[in-house]
Amino acid sequence: MRLPRLPRVPGLFKRRPFAGSGDFSWDGDEYVPGNRVALFVRGKELFPSMAEAIEGASRSVNLEMYIFEGTITARTFAELLAKKARQGVRVRLIYDSVGSMEIDPAQVTSMRNAGVQLLEYHPVAPWRPRWAWNKRDHRKLLVCDGRIAFAGGANISDENAPADLGGGDWRDAHVRVEGPTAYDLDRLFRTVWFNETGRWFESEGDPASRPGAASVRVVANSELLNRFVIREAYLNALRAAREEVSIANAYFIPTWHIRRALAQAARRGVAVRILVPGTSDSSSVWHAMRSKYDYLLARGVRIFEWQGPMMHAKAVCVDRHWCSVGTYNLDHRSLMFNLEVNLNILDRETARALAAQFERGLEGSREITLADWRRRSWMDRLAESWWSSFDYFF
Repeated sequence: MRLPRLPRVPGLFKRRPFAGSGDFSWDGDEYVPGNRVALFVRGKELFPSMAEAIEGASRSVNLEMYIFEGTITARTFAELLAKKARQGVRVRLIYDSVGSMEIDPAQVTSMRNAGVQLLEYHPVAPWRPRWAWNKRDHRKLLVCDGRIAFAGGANISDENAPADLGGGDWRDAHVRVEGPTAYDLDRLFRTVWFNETGRWFESEGDPASRPGAASVRVVANSELLNRFVIREAYLNALRAAREEVSIANAYFIPTWHIRRALAQAARRGVAVRILVPGTSDSSSVWHAMRSKYDYLLARGVRIFEWQGPMMHAKAVCVDRHWCSVGTYNLDHRSLMFNLEVNLNILDRETARALAAQFERGLEGSREITLADWRRRSWMDRLAESWWSSFDYFF
């Protein structure tokens, strides 16, 4: 049997020169115009929008989630996916075996019986071929009819559900995109499906649709190739910054390359601000993250710790002109092991909306100054030193 030729996803197979200061055009031919983009930072607004898109789907629903579990959110979406499958819509769900380790078996059975096609990514089963504990699917994608898509940091989990429903009300960054980028995200989903099952299917979307004005580049890695493509785009944006760099990242353990680019931007007079969680769902990662503060603070980078519920975003905004929202944490795991995807967006309206949300985040944060930082306790220093030795595994 002749296998279908895998589609080329924009930005995956072309290396780009480094950007110069103020230059956001180094990969301009990889951006696809004509998209309509909306930003979400809370599940309270995001999940109803996702549910509405699923309800409105008439041909296909493709959902790819690192975490799909919980008694509030996952149950609601499992019932909705099953309902659409019974209506004759082709519904597929990819969930990561480790991320969704606590998925409800009853929900799995209900969806499968309704006709939802399920794929557990890299099951925790050492006796199976191609088993790999470290290789995880960290993406969070929803594509409906190949026309409307969602991507970002929010999982289908109770942590992202609103507090008034019993959820954790985590702060995140997620986008809804309508237009050719939805088609490109659908290709990513289909490629994972084909790689894991050997079965190919065509998209229901129209890559020629142009409902908006935003230009978007889908930047994604794969299991074996292009491990550094997202970081390369990140570095180029930092090198292009002239006025302002605003980063919100949940697990901020940047490589030396990123730390140096941030320090160089601050030395050029760019206002570099980092928003990180004040408390984390992983205390070990949180201590390892804090071990990177001293270098950055000493070079003029400002660091703020969010004081509300867990801040889970993975977003960056440069000069309120270019921004990126996705699943990519600035840590070794995202760089080397996980399947990740970011949407790099050249659109002033979207960038300004993200910058405005960043400013609101700063209002609920505490700034860490260099003087205060160097007065921290010896126990904090010991924890940071210990956990930073495990950076490779984070």
